[in-house]
Amino acid sequence: MVYVKWVFWGAFWTVILGFLHYTVPQHDIARITDTYEKRVDFGENSMFWANSDSGAAQGAVNRDVSFIQTFRTDGKPMIYRNEDTGWGWPPYFKFDTSNLQAEASDMISKSSAASAQWVSITHYGWRNEFLSIFPNAISVKPVSGPDARIVPWFNIILLTVLAALVWGIWARLRKFRTQREKRQVDEFTDGWG
Repeated sequence: MVYVKWVFWGAFWTVILGFLHYTVPQHDIARITDTYEKRVDFGENSMFWANSDSGAAQGAVNRDVSFIQTFRTDGKPMIYRNEDTGWGWPPYFKFDTSNLQAEASDMISKSSAASAQWVSITHYGWRNEFLSIFPNAISVKPVSGPDARIVPWFNIILLTVLAALVWGIWARLRKFRTQREKRQVDEFTDGWG
């Protein structure tokens, strides 16, 4: 029975951490090599794509999606999709896909990796070649070079608040359980001695 409890809590925290890893923004340093638009037919992986752009018809089985093609500092390619999140989840309220695509197109590195223009790409999501899922770019900002360091202040604050919230709930539940057990013992031993 103890194993079932540990398996449950292990699975619970794995799901929570996976959810946070997918939705909390991340920063990559990369050089942009191309931007393009592609018609995408949604299938089994449709849960990893944003809803259709705000102002577009809902429930479409395919639509044009903008992509930003990059190479990271380790020389590996990374492709980002560029979709509005609108009012949906995750709550980035991103409505500027066209502007971001124009900014990314303007920052394309026209030279070799040695003298390239490096950018910080803020994104959420995962890249998986097997499932054909791409992280969604939120913003693109120029940086000084491939060794630029980005301090994720939003992530630090958000995770600190979440940890404090979890700790507060856990402490109150523990206190409630202790008081309940003490009350039960007092009721059971009432009238002894």
